[in-house]
Amino acid sequence: MLIPISNIARDYAWGSETLIAELQGREPSGAPEAEIWFGDHPGSPSRVDDGTGRPLNLALSEAGIPPLPYLLKILAAATSLSIQAHPSREQAAVGFAREEAAGIPRDAAERLYRDENHKPEIIVALSESFRALVGLRPVADTQRLLASLGAGGGVGALSAALTPTDAEDEPAALRRVIGWALSGEAADVVTDLSAALERAAGDAADASDFAAERRVLREIAAAFPDDAGLIVATLMNLVELRRGEALFAPAGVLHAYQDGLGVELMAASDNVLRGGLTPKHVDVPELLQVVSTASGPAPIVEPVEVAPGVFGYDVGVPDFRLARVETTFEAVTEIALAGPAVVLATGGDIVVEADGERVELVPGTAAVVSAASVAIGGAGDAFVAQPGGE
Repeated sequence: MLIPISNIARDYAWGSETLIAELQGREPSGAPEAEIWFGDHPGSPSRVDDGTGRPLNLALSEAGIPPLPYLLKILAAATSLSIQAHPSREQAAVGFAREEAAGIPRDAAERLYRDENHKPEIIVALSESFRALVGLRPVADTQRLLASLGAGGGVGALSAALTPTDAEDEPAALRRVIGWALSGEAADVVTDLSAALERAAGDAADASDFAAERRVLREIAAAFPDDAGLIVATLMNLVELRRGEALFAPAGVLHAYQDGLGVELMAASDNVLRGGLTPKHVDVPELLQVVSTASGPAPIVEPVEVAPGVFGYDVGVPDFRLARVETTFEAVTEIALAGPAVVLATGGDIVVEADGERVELVPGTAAVVSAASVAIGGAGDAFVAQPGGE
């Protein structure tokens, strides 16, 4: 099976008006274009471009192929997404059963667990720069950042609150501060932190170790006034990926993409626990049950060239595996498949062949392959998503 698929861009408010259009070589629509989903997820299944217009989930079912265990996306952010974390598979199963028993509709705004699956995810930068907040910075480093803003008022109170008590370790202190921030008790701190960030704009400290963090936090404060998520964002690592670099968000890790264009691959789930920078429902007690508050460096994934022109992003989850393919007219790249795959073109002109069938792809278009292997030729760049390994 080799069939081209397509989908429409989802117009979330944080989306870019230009990045996806530029990738696809068309005029912008004039509306935010945040994500294009390539997969069979019922929330927005791709359409089969074989003249029938069938949704991909129906086409796969009719072919006797089980649902894909992953969802591949193009993501284009102009402003911060919500701060969020995803549950483990065990946490998702418990939460889903609890909300089912409570009779909460699966499409209700307050619903947290819409399925029983976990949702680890990886994103690879397509733009020259892709910024994200991910994971929690060591407390001492956050206190140095806060000191660069001045020690008084709410900023000083936040710095003091981060110091673990005698009965705490650092993760416990971070969990306590996140709960305090999101409980509504820290409104004055949010106000003082926003004002301190604005006052510090352009001062000498903006050439310091935390210049980039201060700029991002100012942007967040301007876009989300009075949102307690600003405090949570202040605790997080800032990452700036270059084209081809990736980061991984496993279960429990807080993350919030800031801006840029990327290819995102995740387990097929819609379970999200939010931690601010959003008008959507934030369940603080449940977030604190799920979130990992271990501090440390951001979970960056370095691509490994596993074959000429083939770069793998190994994160060791059974749901998915991702590879980037750089093709030239001189050679055809063949990739063995462990199950149904999605090939997404992101540059140049790509030719995909499997079991005697052939599909030509241009940037921003994709195809589904169900075969033992897939051959990719032409000249350009493509991503191949497929099931992972145990």
